Amino acid sequence: MRNRIPLTNLKKGETSKVAELSTSLNGAERRRLLDLGIVPGFDITYLYPSPLGEPKAFRILDSEIALRKEQTEKIFIESEG
Repeated sequence: MRNRIPLTNLKKGETSKVAELSTSLNGAERRRLLDLGIVPGFDITYLYPSPLGEPKAFRILDSEIALRKEQTEKIFIESEG
């Protein structure tokens, strides 16, 4: 069975599927994430943290994007278990 966990829990180098966006994400912030390709069913890979630890770099589709912790806590991914 698949569980849903925050993107924050993804380890460096791991890939998972986007499961859903939090209902607390709305307006321009939600639209920006959707425009970047953070859509349920798409793969997302945690590439590396910035030198200061935040933001973190992720690959989605063919793009590399940076997300802050407060954003990754509102993006849910699929997890085995």
